[in-house]
This record gives sequence, C-alpha cells and structure tokens, in this order.
Amino acid sequence: MPSLKLLMLGFAAGFIATLIFHQGLWYIFNQVGVIPLDRPAWAMDSTPPFEIPAVLSKAFWGGLWGLVLTSILMHLDGMSYWAAWIVLGAVALTAVAFFVVPPLKGQPIPALWPRFFVGLALNGAWGFGTALLLRLVGAIRT
Repeated sequence: MPSLKLLMLGFAAGFIATLIFHQGLWYIFNQVGVIPLDRPAWAMDSTPPFEIPAVLSKAFWGGLWGLVLTSILMHLDGMSYWAAWIVLGAVALTAVAFFVVPPLKGQPIPALWPRFFVGLALNGAWGFGTALLLRLVGAIRT
C-alpha cells in the first residue's frame, strides 16, 4: 500500500509533468505544424464546469493519473520502470481521452489519424516526465 506522501508526490509529479513535458511537446508540435496553432500549448481559455484555464484542467487530470499510476508502478525498477511509465502513460491516457471522455460528454469518438498518434507521443512524454520527477525527488528508486 503506497503512503500518502508517495501518492501526493505522484499527483504533484503528474501535475508538473503536464505543464513541462506534455505541454512542452505540444508547443514543439505547434511550431512544426503537427498541431495547428489555433490549439496552443498552455491554453488559458476557460473549461466547464468550473471555468478554470484549460492548462490547469489538463494538469489536474495529469496529477490524478500520476497518483493512480504511482500506486500501480511504485514497485518497478530499472528499465521496466521507465518503459512502464512511458508506455502506460501513452496508451492508457490516450485511450481514455479518445474512447471514454467523448462519449461521457455526448460527443463522437474523434478520427484516429493523426490525432491518436499525436496523443500517444504527448502522453508518453508526460509518462517519462512523471517518472523522471518522481525519481528526482527520491520518491521512487530505480
């Protein structure tokens, strides 16, 4: 059973990884034309239902994912630690974003190409960033 401190660090790492790694790669994708400039990184437009900036909403959900995955992946070490964070981050977060969230909002599932693969890259970067931050603060030993 993970400690409360570890879960809090998982949330914080996921939150910060969203702001740095996920949104950083989003910015790069904006600059090279993979993601249109009308969908900028670190977007400050408000999101329902609480009308908070979109980037903070993304970071909050990144924090929740960090908390959950920390509790699942805390026992891994070495290359399996890094691979699990990157692969599980890429696949699980992207799958939920494409196949769970839109139906909950009453929206259709978006076209997979090329957005699904962009999502895999963004969320894989988030997974790497979360794993790195947890490692840097000493929450996880690899």
